This record gives sequence, C-alpha cells and structure tokens, in this order.
Amino acid sequence: MNSKLQNMHLLPWHHLLFLAMVATTLVVTTASITPKNMITAANTTKPGCQQKCGNLTIPYPFGIGHNCYLEEAYAIICNTSYNPPRAIPVSQYGSDFTDILDITETQITIRNNAVTSRCYDSEGNVTSEIPGNLDMIGSPFSVSTENRLTVIGCDEYALLEGQGVSATLESAGCIALCNTEAVTRGSCLGSGCCETPILAAGWQELSVRLSSLHDGIGRPYADQPTCSYAFFARNGSFEFGGTSDITGAGGVVQNRILQEVPIVLDWNIQLNTSCREAKQMNSTDNPYFCQSNTECFDTYMGYRCRCLRGYEGNPYLQSGCKDINECAAGTNNPCTTACVNTVGGYRCSCPRGYSGDGQKSGSGCVRNPDKSSSTLKKITLGLGISLGTILLLLVGWWFSSVIKKRRIIKQKAKYFERNGGMLLEQQMATDESVVARLKIFTADELDKATDHFNEDRIIGQGGQGTVYKGMLSEGKIVAIKKAKKVDESQLGGFINEVVISSQINHRNIVKLLGCCLETEVPILVYEFIQNGTLFHHIHNPSEEFSITWRMRLQIASDSAGALAYLHSSSAIPILHRDIKSSNILLDDKYRGKLSDFGTSLSISIDQTHVTTRVMGTFGYLDPEYFQSSMFTEKSDVYSFGVVLVELITGQKAIRATLEEDRSLTSWFLSHMKDSRLQDIVDSEVLQEGSEEELQTIANLAMRCLNLDGKKRPTMKEVLIEIEGVISLHFLERNRKNGPETEETVTGKINHMYEGHGYSSSSAFYKENSSLCSAEMSLLFNPR
Repeated sequence: MNSKLQNMHLLPWHHLLFLAMVATTLVVTTASITPKNMITAANTTKPGCQQKCGNLTIPYPFGIGHNCYLEEAYAIICNTSYNPPRAIPVSQYGSDFTDILDITETQITIRNNAVTSRCYDSEGNVTSEIPGNLDMIGSPFSVSTENRLTVIGCDEYALLEGQGVSATLESAGCIALCNTEAVTRGSCLGSGCCETPILAAGWQELSVRLSSLHDGIGRPYADQPTCSYAFFARNGSFEFGGTSDITGAGGVVQNRILQEVPIVLDWNIQLNTSCREAKQMNSTDNPYFCQSNTECFDTYMGYRCRCLRGYEGNPYLQSGCKDINECAAGTNNPCTTACVNTVGGYRCSCPRGYSGDGQKSGSGCVRNPDKSSSTLKKITLGLGISLGTILLLLVGWWFSSVIKKRRIIKQKAKYFERNGGMLLEQQMATDESVVARLKIFTADELDKATDHFNEDRIIGQGGQGTVYKGMLSEGKIVAIKKAKKVDESQLGGFINEVVISSQINHRNIVKLLGCCLETEVPILVYEFIQNGTLFHHIHNPSEEFSITWRMRLQIASDSAGALAYLHSSSAIPILHRDIKSSNILLDDKYRGKLSDFGTSLSISIDQTHVTTRVMGTFGYLDPEYFQSSMFTEKSDVYSFGVVLVELITGQKAIRATLEEDRSLTSWFLSHMKDSRLQDIVDSEVLQEGSEEELQTIANLAMRCLNLDGKKRPTMKEVLIEIEGVISLHFLERNRKNGPETEETVTGKINHMYEGHGYSSSSAFYKENSSLCSAEMSLLFNPR
C-alpha cells in the first residue's frame, strides 16, 4: 500500500466541517447482484476455450485456461467448489478481489471485499477495528464512478484517500450523524447512514479510515455495543437496515455487505498507452490489440477497442468483428422495397418510375411526377413562388421584429416588477436621500458598459455571482456584479438590503452606486477598487511589491473599523457573514475596503442573532454557527480572527499540506499554546514587526478564535487594540528615526484614522503617549 495512504492520520475536529460540507447523500434503492450481458456477438469467448463459469459468460480478452486470455491480468480460474461455480482472478492483485459477478465491454463487477469496520462496547471503548482497502496498482482495473462511499454508524466519519495511474493523491469524505429517532430503515440521507459519490475516475489504490466524533463520550446508543462500517458499493445496491445495522452483531452486518453489495471496476487495454502510441509501437513483443474492422478510443488509463459501425462481434479476437447483414431481417429490414447488403452497411433502391432514398426512416420511394406540363408553366409558377416567398419573408421579418421588441419590453417590465422595482421606486419617492445615492440603471446601459458581458471583462467569480469591469457612458469605471439565481421569496428583502447598502457611507466599505432590475436576476453596480484583494497580495505577492507589516496593520484596522461600523454604528446593524481576505479589497493607497454583501443580513437593534441555513467559506466559518445555525456579530469576529492569522503567518485558511493541521486556525492555536509564535510568522512580517507587536496581534487573534462566542471581543474592542498597536508602532519608529514632537506624531495618527466614525485615534494616542515602559509591557501582555 502506498506510504501516503498508510500514514494517513485522523483529522482534527476543524476538518469535520469540511467533511460535512463535501458529504453528498443520495437516495438508494434495492438492487440485487445480477449480471449484465456483454453487448457483442453471441459467442465472444476465444474459440476452443471454456465459455462459461457458472452463470457468467467469459468474453475475450478475459479467459479460463492457458492461451485463452489476452494477458495475465485477464486470466480467470473457475472455482467449481461453489454451486454455482465462481470466477476468480488469477493475477497478483487478485488478492484484493473475490469472485467476478459480471463482465461488460467496459467494466467488471466483483463481490465486495473492502469493508472497514469499527466496533465499540457499551462504554464506548473500541473492541475491534478492521481496515478495508483496495490495491490495484499495476493492473488494468480502477474503481468506477458508478460506486458510492457508504458509511454506517452513529456520529462517525470516514475519510477516503486514493490515487491512480497519475500518482496524484485525491480524497473524499462522508459523515453519518446520529439522531436516534431519525434513523430510518432504507434511508441513507445522513442520519445513521450517508453516501457520497466517487467523482474522480481512475483510482487504483484506496484507503478508508473510520473515526468517531465523540471518542466514546456522549455518543448515541451509549447503553449497548455498536459497530460502524465504511465501504464502496455500486450505486443502488445497498439498502440501510436502520438501527439493527448499527447495534447488530458486527459479523452479521459485515457478511451481508460482503455477500450482497458489489463493487464496479473499469477495465482497459495496455495501461498508460494511447491508441496512437499502441499503433506506433506495434510489434510481436508489444502488439496493438484492436483487430480488423475495429476502431480504437483512448481512456483515462489506456485504450479500448470496438467494432466499426455495421459490424458486430468481439474487437479483440482475430476476425471477431463481422459484417451485419441488415437485409437478412426480412420485412424488418431498413428498406421500403429492395435491400442490398454491402460490406459494413447496406443500400436501398427504388423501382423504375420511383425516386427517393428507399429507406423506411427516410423519404422512401415516391412516384415520379408527370412531365406533360409546359416549360412556360414551370417558369411562371417558379417566379410566382419566388416573389411570394420573398414578400412573405419580408412581412414575417417585420412582424417578428415588432413582436420581439414588444416581448423584450414586456419581459423587462415583468423582471422589474418581480425584482421589486415598484417597491424600490416607492422607497425612493419617500426618501430623497436614496435618490441621491442610488441610481437605477437600464439593462442596455450595463450591457454596453460590459461589452455585452464579455468574458474578457470578468474580474472575479464567486458563489454569489460574477463581477465584470465596466465603463459607464460618462467614462466612470465601475464593478458590475451579475448575481446567480435569486429566490423570489427573498426579493422584497433584497430591495430593502439595496436601500440599506446605499445608505452605508464609510470610507472602508465598497460603495454601492446603483442597481438594474430589468434582468432575470438583479445586477448591482459598485465603485471600482483597482488593487485587487488582500488574499492576492498575501498569498500571491509580486517580486516588485509586497505588503509590509505596517500596511498589514493598517488594512486590519481599516477592515475592523468597517465591521464595527456595520455591527453598531450604521442605521440598522448588519451582519456580513462572509468575512475573508478575498472580500477585502485594496484601493489606490492600499487601504482596506470591505466588499461582497451577497450573504449579509440586517437585524433590529435589540436582536442578538439570526437563525439561517449555514453559509460562508470553509476555513473562516464559526464552529459555533456551524453547529447551531445561529449567526451573531461574534461569528463575524471569528472570521476576522482568521484574517488576522493570515496577515501574521502569510498562510491560507486551508493550508496546502499533507500535515495533520491543514486548518490554519488549528495550526496557529497549537503553536500559540506551545509559545512558538516566532516559528510561524511570515518572514516579511518578522523583519519589520517587533516581538511585542506580533505577540499582541497574535493574542488578539486567539481571543477572536475562542470557541465560545461570548468570550470573543466585539469589533469595537478589536479596532481599539489594533489602533493601539499602530500608535505604539509609530512611537517605536519615532524613537529609532530621531526625536519628533508629540503634536507631529499625534497629527499623523489622527490623519491615518480619519473617517472611522469613532473617537479620534489621536485622543487614544494622547491618553497613552506618556505610558512608561512598564505600562507598555502591560498593554502587550496576552489578555
């Protein structure tokens, strides 16, 4: 087994969020293991070789006995000790196979021999753990996408890792939660049983690991022994037995899976060889296996052969593809009258005095018209028909244009009304400030501004829609966001959000300029921010320019100020719900601006939370929100804490590594716990930032990432702490660069934070500029 798979560890709890989001549950139906016939000629076995093993026909390139198969990989033994006999593979990888149940032109179906199980006693202790893996490296077989990864258990998750001929490590996962009252026989929708598809083709080596969410503490069915299982199964072949599959004897359930649930494998010819390569290398030692009257087509692992159109049979046998005599079907042949068979096809003919293609599926045979009419009649008729046709076309074109224009006008009016245009006009009529801040654009204006929404104008894409760069008629550059489908029941709330967003006036929040409601989905127009996202500058820095520690502190302060404004200083508090570095844009002075309010919600002053379906970006998602679906302002604080860690470490929220701690938050908190902050700080930051500044921001990030939302600071508190670090950063730099008056430093700091909408930073500075060294040390201590 590949060492990467052998050394796979259990994931930390943060990654369970990822498993819960990627796990796909499907409704399955009962299906017995019944063979499908290979769609070729009746006798597809190599001449002189055993044709069947029990009820299974053995088509070439598979075979039983010497010189009856194409290569060793396709050799089969017929085990007659069973009744009926069973077909067993001979080759080395056959140790991972049991018997073959079915063989088709592209796949084989085998009895399941890869079941991972884990059993617990009534106290939650693991009593047995059996791995179930597949290793087919070097064989022509790979796991088909017709299979599903299925997990049975209570609050158990399974992680699947595998690789194929490309040696690329890929993974998938599934989590079976357990509400004992919701466990239903025949239902594999996530309660007691879950399924997820295998999306990538070509996997040859697979390993499945089962783990519990509880480690035996507080688990369902705590008063009795339970077992959990993870296995591959052909889609529709497994029916969940309900509670009995979880609490029943492990051996009984596992034997049922082994006996009744099959696995489907794809098979190919000549591993890692294309049709073109096989033809070029054709020789006695390395033959090209497609025989006469065949065609070759490439697969993801090698190639396969098939008979040409008009032929049937086995493309791997010499003279295996034979001409189909279409005319031998009697009255069922494809011709209306005479049928003549040709090599690889047929020809239909009509009797004298008739014309046409002679085919039943075509024009057939039609009697030829009488030739007694004069030439003048034909010319007159032709001219009349031509002129009439031209006139009809002109009239039709005119009517079509008129109807099309009316339809477009009606459609735009319908969209405008449906998208809440009437409600918006009422709001604008009663509030002149909305008219001043918000413009209603026409669809034609935005179509022209984006050159018909040209793909070359795309500057960003996300879960909420696509953003285009556009130029309005007056020459102003704007960002135009074309949303995806919008729920019609939420359109009234959408207009309210547009009005609220238009009233937000903060230098660190991207300004909404207007909207268009004449299209199928509303289109929003924002001011254009030219220097891209914070994510790009942290994780894809250019050699010519990179953001310094001072700039990172400034961007953090800008973003914190914008969030604090949304939470408490705007007319109606707004929860952003998708704070991440890619939603923080940088203007021409590299100041941060908060963007993307596609998932935001406004709440009343006295409201502490909203209950919604879970939305956001993995890696930034508040675990408390994920568990309860209750989003509070402290959920935004958690996401902002992840951004702070990105600024300190230069790492992405989900680290591209095979280490145990792929989650940035888990990796960061473990280093902080061991007092190893210096080991993970970005080299760019380490050169400029002082140890006290880094420790203070890191401690602040830890508080933001507290699993208990009530213990996290508010965004106002976060802003004040960051401003304090910036103020002291100025003082420290002033001491190094030479004396500078208090008024000069105060003026610089005051100018830097102008526009936040809070008490002046200079006031904070004046209050703290006389701190003695002991007081400074106290400020930088972890809270």
